[in-house]
Amino acid sequence: MAALGRRLAASPDWHAHPASEAVATLAGSQQGLAEAEAARRLAAFGPNQLPAKPGRHPALRFLLQFHNALIYFLLVAAIGATLLGHLVDAAVIFAVVTVNAIVGFVQEGKAENALNAIRRMVSAHSQVLRDGQRRAIDVAGLVPGDIVMLEAGDRVPADLRLLRSRSLRIDEAMLTGESVAVDKGEAPVATVAMLGDRTCMAYSGTLVVMGQGTGVVVATGAATEIGRIGTLIEQAEDLSTPLLRQINRFGRTFTWVTAGVAAALMAFAVLVRGFDWVDALMAVVALAVGAVPEGLPAVITITLAIGVQRMALRKAVVRRLPAVETLGATSVICSDKTGTLTLNEMLARRVVIPGHDIRAGGTGYVPSGPLEVEAGDDDINSVAAAAAILRCAILCNDAEINRREEEWLVTGDPMEGALVVLGMKAGFDFRHVRHEWPRLDEVPFDAQHRYMATLHRGLAGEKFVFVKGAPERLLAMCGGQIGHGERQVLDHSHWEAQVSRAAAEGERVLGFAMMIAADSVSDLQSLRLDGNLTFLGIVGFIDPPRPEAIAAVAECHSAGIAVKMITGDHAMTAAAIARQLGLADNPEVATGADIDGVADSDLPALAARTSVFARTSPEHKLRIVRALQSNGAVVGMTGDGVNDAPALKQADIGIAMGRKGTEAAKEASNMVLLDDNFASIVAAVREGRTVYDNIRKVIAWTLPTNGGEVIAVIAAILFGFTMPMTAAQILWINLVTSVTLGLVLAFEPAEPGIMRRRPRRPDAPLLSRFLVWRLALVSFLFMGGVLSVFFFALARGEGVEVARTMVVNVIVVMEIFYLFNVRYLHTTSFSLTGILGTRSVLVAVGIVTAGQIAFTYLPFMNWAFATAPLGVADAALVIALGILLLVVLEIEKVVTRRWRLFGEEIN
Repeated sequence: MAALGRRLAASPDWHAHPASEAVATLAGSQQGLAEAEAARRLAAFGPNQLPAKPGRHPALRFLLQFHNALIYFLLVAAIGATLLGHLVDAAVIFAVVTVNAIVGFVQEGKAENALNAIRRMVSAHSQVLRDGQRRAIDVAGLVPGDIVMLEAGDRVPADLRLLRSRSLRIDEAMLTGESVAVDKGEAPVATVAMLGDRTCMAYSGTLVVMGQGTGVVVATGAATEIGRIGTLIEQAEDLSTPLLRQINRFGRTFTWVTAGVAAALMAFAVLVRGFDWVDALMAVVALAVGAVPEGLPAVITITLAIGVQRMALRKAVVRRLPAVETLGATSVICSDKTGTLTLNEMLARRVVIPGHDIRAGGTGYVPSGPLEVEAGDDDINSVAAAAAILRCAILCNDAEINRREEEWLVTGDPMEGALVVLGMKAGFDFRHVRHEWPRLDEVPFDAQHRYMATLHRGLAGEKFVFVKGAPERLLAMCGGQIGHGERQVLDHSHWEAQVSRAAAEGERVLGFAMMIAADSVSDLQSLRLDGNLTFLGIVGFIDPPRPEAIAAVAECHSAGIAVKMITGDHAMTAAAIARQLGLADNPEVATGADIDGVADSDLPALAARTSVFARTSPEHKLRIVRALQSNGAVVGMTGDGVNDAPALKQADIGIAMGRKGTEAAKEASNMVLLDDNFASIVAAVREGRTVYDNIRKVIAWTLPTNGGEVIAVIAAILFGFTMPMTAAQILWINLVTSVTLGLVLAFEPAEPGIMRRRPRRPDAPLLSRFLVWRLALVSFLFMGGVLSVFFFALARGEGVEVARTMVVNVIVVMEIFYLFNVRYLHTTSFSLTGILGTRSVLVAVGIVTAGQIAFTYLPFMNWAFATAPLGVADAALVIALGILLLVVLEIEKVVTRRWRLFGEEIN
């Protein structure tokens, strides 16, 4: 047993050696293991299941949600607000903290969920040979050396080296991303063959779609390919989002700055102004709480939530709230090809027969579209000449096409379905043709002989054999070709060139041939096909790009976002699709083998310049994402298979496919696309940028308005004049405006040109140079307005109550007019849309206006807040100052944009 363990630990290249050698290496037998030997191996190697990862205790997981600098900052602010009797703000902060903790608790542990989803993909029972007898056992009991039988519909229970196969075809999309099921055989392949090219292997979790097979177990549990992916998911880093990193930095910085200013101010009040230290402490605490933008976290959370709702309308479901904002910072999108950039529907788009090259139009499986020929040829004559190959395509075929409501669906193999659609485009009713030419016998497609053949009776009773398969195989079986209605000498070089030309354009190619059989023939076994077939031509297939994906890729490029295709498909096919999508005129292609030959230190340069990665494995995808991140890129990664899960988890924004995605991919992702459409990703990026813009607008509005209040109060302490506002009046301003004016910015639509900007740097601070400038400028403009009105009223002989009432009103009015300015950070606000505002803005302004009228004129409010009614002239002066502020800031906006004082921040 120890010797067997050493052989397995050496990880031999099972695919590169004969099947008999694999059985011998495993000390097995074609008749299966003895039960006693299987029991010993089970004890030595463990059950065939993925190990469960122990999770943290739920209570600890919940408490760790509070271990964050911003959370600590918010809790201190809430306690301070409570001590000052500001219970509403305190309740809001506590609610936000609790909600964030609950969301984090629910969403944490996605790696464990992904691993559980992988475990659910393994079959429950398997058919094995034990002691020469076939029996069903639980898959957990499989051991290396077991002989396993596979049939259509089975999920492969462990990694197998195939011993025998008959028409065996396995869907390996979950591991390789390959959209077409793979034909399997027993013959060994090259040692360097990538996962998708190992045709003599069957991997755990993949699905048998056709045929039968027998294989010997070479790996179980965590040693299987799917088990290795589970290990990669555990190793993938769970990255913080750019917004969370910025908020943490902002929280720490704001905390230290506020504490420092408060301490200095308290020392000045006690030592210079002679304040009692208790009074000074309470004044400073009140000032600090007034400076804290306690409503900001709630508004940011609401802004993100609104972004989630908008993305859901665009078929993108966000699983983690901060992922909304991460999309706005995305600088590289790594996308799977099949079904995301393409339709995942095979299209027979080229028919080549002697003397004619026909192109088929249309999309997907819709049986409509033109059949056209290249210049200089005749459409009608060409289609008529193609009747023989079209008949062969319909008859040597098991697929059907049916319409269900507005959708055309294929029953059977996608390529065969595309051939039926091709015949329908030429005017044939496939059911009628098959009725007129009944099938008498067939040879199913098999990986060994690489063709399918059917025997039919014609209209006059004669018998015909129709064959389709790999072009090189059929050419070797043909003795001539059909051209201009007669049999000609087979032109091998011409057909090889045509096949190479189609392959260079990313097409999969099938060849077609036929022969007339004697009337006495009743089955295909009695016929010799080699050398007796007549070649009819070739058909080229492609999974066409989504039309909307082409426009979406162009939009990404205009937005400065690089798009990279990472696929399990062949390099030539992937490069052709990349050209059609516009990824690059001459895309640089790297294969999995190329990536294996590059050191980690050199991979970032390769990843940055390469547009297409083909024949990739899970490790390759993970390395590519990490390499791009090491260059400072914010990476969005799409995927649908188990093979994509590690890279989805590692990426800054993992995007799973909702329709064809596995549960493992969805659990490892941040976002799920309901329509599996690349265009939906770009729409989500647009929404992500809008969310980030709106968060910046919220900050640009909130901090300066608070700052103006704070500076005015500081000035009063420093210069010893009467406080322009009481603590209660400050709390009134914050209460009435933060839940109205500040909140409406979360609903703002995208600004024009949002997708023509470069992605922001992931290390860009939350308070950019432009926002710092705005914070300082607007704070001092607010202070100027406050002190001007205050001293103007006092100089006019008004009482302090009237002066303070004017101050409160001027702050609120200036906040309203500043709101209209800040709605457009990148363009002017002097437009019809800018002046009218949105419905949300108008409602908020109406609520604030009503609140201020009550604050100013209701006797109860006058008593509660020590205010006094204002005259018409005073009210007009207050509104005039608001208009003046808007004009000044619009002039500032023009100057900073024209002179590009802040680079691309506001351009």
